[in-house]
Amino acid sequence: MTNEELTVSTIRVLCADAIEKANSGHPGICLGAAPMAYTLFAKHLKHNPKNPNFFDRDRFVLSAGHGSALLYSLLHLFGYGLTKEDLMRFRQHTSKTPGHPEYGVTAGVEVSTGPLGQGVANAVGFALAERMLAQRFNKPDCTLINHYTYALCGDGCMMEGIENEAASFAGTQKLGKLIVLYDSNRITIEGSTDLAFTEDVGKRHEALGWQVLRVKNGEDIGQISAAITLAKGETEKPSLIIVDTTIGYGSPLAGTSKCHGAPLGAANVKALRKALGYKLGAFEVPPQVNDFLAELAPAFAKNESDWNKAVKSYKSKYPEEYEEFQKWRKGAIDFAELDSIYEQPAKDEATRASSQRILNIIARQNPYVVGGSADLATSNLVVIADGGDVFADEAGRNIHFGIREHAMGAICNGMYLHGGLLPFCATFSVFSDYMKAAIRMSALMNIPVVYVLSHDSIGVGEDGPTHQPIEQLTMLRSIPNIKVFRPADAKETAAAYESAWTGKSPTAIVLSRQPLKQQKCTGTDALYGGYIAADSSKETPDVILIASGSELALALEAKAKLMNDGIDARVVSMPCMELFDIQTAKYRESVLPSGVRARVAIEAGRSTNWYKYVGLDGECCCIDSFGMSAPANIMFEICGFTSDNVIKLAKKTVRACAKVADLIPTAKSEESDE
Repeated sequence: MTNEELTVSTIRVLCADAIEKANSGHPGICLGAAPMAYTLFAKHLKHNPKNPNFFDRDRFVLSAGHGSALLYSLLHLFGYGLTKEDLMRFRQHTSKTPGHPEYGVTAGVEVSTGPLGQGVANAVGFALAERMLAQRFNKPDCTLINHYTYALCGDGCMMEGIENEAASFAGTQKLGKLIVLYDSNRITIEGSTDLAFTEDVGKRHEALGWQVLRVKNGEDIGQISAAITLAKGETEKPSLIIVDTTIGYGSPLAGTSKCHGAPLGAANVKALRKALGYKLGAFEVPPQVNDFLAELAPAFAKNESDWNKAVKSYKSKYPEEYEEFQKWRKGAIDFAELDSIYEQPAKDEATRASSQRILNIIARQNPYVVGGSADLATSNLVVIADGGDVFADEAGRNIHFGIREHAMGAICNGMYLHGGLLPFCATFSVFSDYMKAAIRMSALMNIPVVYVLSHDSIGVGEDGPTHQPIEQLTMLRSIPNIKVFRPADAKETAAAYESAWTGKSPTAIVLSRQPLKQQKCTGTDALYGGYIAADSSKETPDVILIASGSELALALEAKAKLMNDGIDARVVSMPCMELFDIQTAKYRESVLPSGVRARVAIEAGRSTNWYKYVGLDGECCCIDSFGMSAPANIMFEICGFTSDNVIKLAKKTVRACAKVADLIPTAKSEESDE
């Protein structure tokens, strides 16, 4: 047995041992894909395990994240600092080896994966970021950015629609430094892929503009390596390498669905060892494998040292460009220098128009802000003026994602994680459903991708219920670790952008299609998420009106009319619940005093989120049904978004709370009763 064969066998056995000890996992892909994974890490991947984050490394994405044990075994053997004990704690609480790869948990993991197909789209984002940075900074006599992006995916990834979206985008963009290894074992949980998946994946990708290569024997390291070399030689097209493998190779369950998502079992692990000629115990690595891989370490270290030399040369020849590159890598935005974003427009303005103006002010001073829309840039208003378009032969900033919302979100996740760029993406609010899974991954990884979602309510009007978002705000707010901003005017829109790019979590900025009145009471207080926009003259308000977005103007109008009836209201603007909820208890109490139970929430969306603020005694002026096709002003009137209805609800809750108060004995009456 050669050193390479023994190393592949070691990878396989370590995977089986980790899964068996955890009594949980997916051994099939780990055993079948071990040769291609080894070949990539040992022979082609530009990396340095001693410094996994050096900037010009190749990126590797395990799109088939259920094969995490394979990645962990590679990281252990190649010296990424993952120990034997870490492998023994596979899938355990607080371990460095969680069930699916998690960004920020394990050195060498570039992105959290598991939802199938998203990893391919993440890889497209990595490759796009690499090319954009190379276009901006590389010089004819000095190359600063030059690396590949690899992804390993399986049949499940190829079935997901997002893979096709991302592959279509990558082919259009001619991302020649993207290489996807396809573990084609033709087995899924339910059995043979023929049950549901009979397409010619290669022909599909050729039609999408990819180079397609085939390796008929997934055990042949030489064939796999030759295919990767050919892929690296193609500069105009992304490459798909289809590798025919046997799921669960070497085990008695090989070739069956029984080894896809369950441990092999002790007897089958023993049989695997015998079939591979592996005589060591659980989690033991042959000394010759350690010695063999140690011989590769100098070459890995040289990958980084060569880049450090290139950086030194670049700094000497192009000092100003070098300093600019460092700014791009840092990716920080100084909003202290961007006071003009808070300037109030002279007339009514849709928040999507406010967003366009503010985004361009930010982008002018921060050229690493890039992004685009799902074919709606001129409706979402997210075009970076004079930014140019992003193409293989054009170093622009405006990305045309096409009508591919799911892939767009996942591509932006990859772009951010690559480093050097701050991406945003945009679509209509109602279509945030299409990329919810990608937004969720942004939140899970705690990365500040910005989602610009225009056409925020029934104000969409004549387009009708298919395009009028009702439940989308609730959906977005239900995702942990995301900020959902629905600004009321231009100044609150500015606060949304400042919050988005000074934080670490993703932000959805939800914007109006219709013009909104510009309020004198708004401003940087919106950074608290919720604040008093107009107070009552009393120390204790009679009622509190809480509103977001376009409905703030309605709340202020209702407050003025309520005064005529002797009801003194406080108006609270609540552009971002998530920010308000993390303020101190003292601050929250100052805005929404617990003693004032008469409250009305006003928002052109579902009422679900608002009951935590209005309580059992409050009322909601919201919409809990689908909309209809009608002009926006008629829609708002039909659905009850009028000052008269708000006043009616305010009086109702004031009366109800007064009756409740009458039923509660005061401290004085309690004493007299005694």
